[in-house]
Amino acid sequence: MRPQRRYRPCLLLLLLPLLPPVPPGSAAAAAAADRPNFVLVLADDLGFGDLGSYGHPSSATPHLDRLAARGLRFTDFYSSAAVCSPSRAALLTGRLPVRSGIYPGVFEPGSRGGLPLAEVTVAELLKARGYATAMVGKWHLGYGRNGSFLPLHQGFDQFLGIPYSHDQGPCQNLTCFPPDTACFGPCDRDAVPVPLLRGRDIVQQPAFLPGLAPLYSRFCRDFIARCAQRRQPFLLYYASHHTHYPQFASREFAGTTRRGPFGDALAEFDGTVGQLLQALQDNGLENSTLVFVTSDNGPSTLRRSRGGSSGHLRCGKGTTYEGGMREPALAYWPGRIAPGVTHELATTLDVLPTLAALAGATLPEVALDGFDLSALLLGTGPSRRRSVFFFPPAPDPVRGPFAIRLGRYKAHYYTQGSFHSDTTPDPACHGLTPLTPHLPPLLFDLEADPAENYDLLQAGPGPEALQALKDIALEKVLLEQRLRFGDSQMAKGQDPSLQPCCAPACTPKPSCCRCSPR
Repeated sequence: MRPQRRYRPCLLLLLLPLLPPVPPGSAAAAAAADRPNFVLVLADDLGFGDLGSYGHPSSATPHLDRLAARGLRFTDFYSSAAVCSPSRAALLTGRLPVRSGIYPGVFEPGSRGGLPLAEVTVAELLKARGYATAMVGKWHLGYGRNGSFLPLHQGFDQFLGIPYSHDQGPCQNLTCFPPDTACFGPCDRDAVPVPLLRGRDIVQQPAFLPGLAPLYSRFCRDFIARCAQRRQPFLLYYASHHTHYPQFASREFAGTTRRGPFGDALAEFDGTVGQLLQALQDNGLENSTLVFVTSDNGPSTLRRSRGGSSGHLRCGKGTTYEGGMREPALAYWPGRIAPGVTHELATTLDVLPTLAALAGATLPEVALDGFDLSALLLGTGPSRRRSVFFFPPAPDPVRGPFAIRLGRYKAHYYTQGSFHSDTTPDPACHGLTPLTPHLPPLLFDLEADPAENYDLLQAGPGPEALQALKDIALEKVLLEQRLRFGDSQMAKGQDPSLQPCCAPACTPKPSCCRCSPR
């Protein structure tokens, strides 16, 4: 008997607390009929070239490809950061992560900081409009003392998931088949085993990773069904662990694809999206629900074939080249969003104002960096976004954004490699490639050259490119005039005693932090 069988997902039955019903004939029920539901799906380290609908020849993603064919597929959609924690903060707040202090890098299991509670999340906006809110999967916006930064304190009614990345703890043998498949590379040995939380409570430590996706799918289906029964609009934020290193998959998907462990993890992510779509259909909610799928940042090419693909784009995770921040993105809403492809600019910063507009929610009285893209989604107008700002994982107010895209042109004022993008043939991507200023900046025409191979200023730019360079310089000045960096949450340091442990008084830590499912 394999040791992981002692963690059976079916043992975790008490997943969803009962919420008070909304009477079918009430005014609240009538109001709910005018508010769409939202299913926000975020992949982890998924590259621009990883999905079949984005050109990968051997990815098994039939549900996502079907969603792309029946919905709106973006070709120029960006994450707001090239690594995890800041990109997730931007998605939920509509603000550049430097405003919130989510820099440099990502949160650790014992980080003292987290997404500041004063920040207003999309969950808080929608909850004020009567929405039920649930977050499932990877949080990675801080744990804090006694779980003070967890989703329940950030506008979500319910949470089932892991507080940070699943490699931020000792490695496990991950796949159900073949048995005892070892991790591919190092994990954090000195951290506590990765916990699975329900609300603020640890229900399993270490979390049995191959059992997570089936567990999450059941939670999501139950949440959707209960909201349908109560006739209450909802926000479901599903932040998958796939396809982050180290890859894993349940027995249903392990060993089933041509791309190995990465492909298996991607296939399971695709399967979960299929189950979410089926749950909406089963509950009669498909035509009243906006489903939006994207990723937090580009692929970790350090992991070679287990690290994903940025397709024809340059570099990957951790860099401000296109491969680090341009992401697949799909929007699906039958009867409201016409099938097609859009080349308009959009980013994760635009999610909060767009959902707020569609739900009739009031925007917070803070500086927002996102735009309402509901006209673009509904086919009544273009994107309101003109520019995209690219900040590195370790930003500072002196250098400001490393790169800026305005329309079809992108200027790099600084470039730097990342260890996340090692092993590629391009030395510009590698972790030992130092910070390099560019004066004049590198200038690329992303419509003609999305791989950023040909610097226009070296090839004799035309008058349009020269004007674009002036306009980009003005955008940079205007941003830096209005941008205030928040106090760094990562600078608050770490405290090992803050690491979540199911037996807080046990010794020796971290190895004693283990408990059976409950």
